[in-house]
Amino acid sequence: MVRTIFITFILISFVNAKQTKQNVYESTCVKCHKKLPVSIDKYFYRYLLKYSSQKDVNKAMFSYMQNPSKAMTIMPQAFIKRFGVKKKTKLSSKELQEALDIYWEKYKVFGKLK
Repeated sequence: MVRTIFITFILISFVNAKQTKQNVYESTCVKCHKKLPVSIDKYFYRYLLKYSSQKDVNKAMFSYMQNPSKAMTIMPQAFIKRFGVKKKTKLSSKELQEALDIYWEKYKVFGKLK
C-alpha cells in the first residue's frame, strides 16, 4: 500500500514538473500579451523578419526582455507611444530561455511551409 502511494506521488510530481516547464510561456507571456490588441504571433514574425535565424531571434528577444528600451524595440513608434515599452521580465534567465524556446516551436515557419 505504501509502495503504491509512493509511486503515485512520484508520478504526479513528474507530471506536474513537466507541465510547469511546458506552461512557462503560457503562464507568463501569453497571460500578459492577451491584454494587447496585437496578437503574440505578430511579435514573432517581426523578430523573424528582422533577425532571420532562431539563434538571432532568441538572442534579440532575450536581450530585449531583460532590458527593454525604445532603442531595442521592433514595434512601430505609434505602438510604443500608445502602449509604452514593455516592463523588464521577472523570469530567471533559465525560465526566459524556456519560454522563448516554446515560443519559437509554436510559431516557427521553417518546415511548415509547403
